[in-house]
Amino acid sequence: MNAEIIAVGTELLLGQILNTNAAYLSRELAEMGIDCYYQTVVGDNQKRLEEVMRHSERRSDIHIFIGGLGPTKDDLTKETLSAYLNVPLVTDDGAAEKVIRFYRNLDRKMTENNWKQAQVLKDSTVLKNTTGLAAGTYLEKEGHLYILLPGPPSELKPMFENEVKPLLLAESTEESVMVSRVLRFFGIGESTLASKLNDLIEQQTNPTIATYAGDHEVTVRLTAKGTTEKSCQALIDSLEKEIQFRVGEFLYGYGENNRLANEVKQLLIEKRLQITAAESLTGGAFQSELASVSGVSECFAGGIVTYSHTIKEDVLGVSSDTIERYGVVSADCAIEMAEKARDLFQATIGISFTGAAGPSSLEGELPGSVWIGFSMKGKPSFAKHYRFAKDRNNNRKRAVLSGLDLIRRVLLDLPLSNKVTSEK
Repeated sequence: MNAEIIAVGTELLLGQILNTNAAYLSRELAEMGIDCYYQTVVGDNQKRLEEVMRHSERRSDIHIFIGGLGPTKDDLTKETLSAYLNVPLVTDDGAAEKVIRFYRNLDRKMTENNWKQAQVLKDSTVLKNTTGLAAGTYLEKEGHLYILLPGPPSELKPMFENEVKPLLLAESTEESVMVSRVLRFFGIGESTLASKLNDLIEQQTNPTIATYAGDHEVTVRLTAKGTTEKSCQALIDSLEKEIQFRVGEFLYGYGENNRLANEVKQLLIEKRLQITAAESLTGGAFQSELASVSGVSECFAGGIVTYSHTIKEDVLGVSSDTIERYGVVSADCAIEMAEKARDLFQATIGISFTGAAGPSSLEGELPGSVWIGFSMKGKPSFAKHYRFAKDRNNNRKRAVLSGLDLIRRVLLDLPLSNKVTSEK
């Protein structure tokens, strides 16, 4: 079978939003062995959408529509497909109850047009929306599959993963079970990781391996097909074991939406440690990232932002002699910041961030030169040097993630790589 992706929305044509859904679906279809030869973007216009449908039916077996399932007048995908296929729309009771409950919980009056979100094509399989209100549709008619998905990625992705994949897999192969596992890596680039796994990628059959570059990290999706979930998991376990042997030190966690901060929080709680931070160039971003994780109060009580020299000295207690002799962009300043923060907040671990974020140099250090200090009760303090080469805010984001990774490595007793390390 081959598929065609049809994204509906004038905002896509105007460039107001990016068509990230199509990229996601293309990857997912490819992993399932379903070819996608065409992608189309069409505005909120019934006549033009019908024309796209006619073209799609001549060249594709599966037609995946993105967007146009909402309550407003320009949400016309269902209505257009209903008229085109001569299949009436009906109200799905489960979806209708969800819409009613949503507005009841908000204590708001529901307008009549919101019933549209509970409508589906008659005799179709209803695709449950676990994160939104608009129900999806999976319809088989005269040798074609018509799949209607909501536009918001937060709704489309779980609907495709949980509802559509099992149906498509049953259509396309006798192996009725497919299992995926997402591995998350930090501290290694996509090209380096791919080169280390090159022979595995070239020889892949089942399971398959797909690498994706994310926001300063890399994810690897392993997907296995089989007759049972247990057999699929066994295939993935074997492949992951080999991947861990090659690049395991960079693997920090699993899952589509996992984050490094969450893994660090779990380690801190498991080891019953308290952490604090003193931030200069990151301006509180590290503490914000850590605090965004639910349950972090068990290991994080607070920290301090010391952007200026004066605050470093008068509030945090860094000695003026350290700043005068070594500067703020230095291992000595970073170590002292981490130690003073740990003392000030009576924590087990203190971490600090200082450096030249950019766009200008600072104390003769090029933009992207960063020192991260680390102090832990009962162990020698140290500072680790990093060089980033992006713009100011990207350097700051990378510093935050590098700090989290440094904590992870220390707590797991992993190597701190071969970058310059200065100990006090």
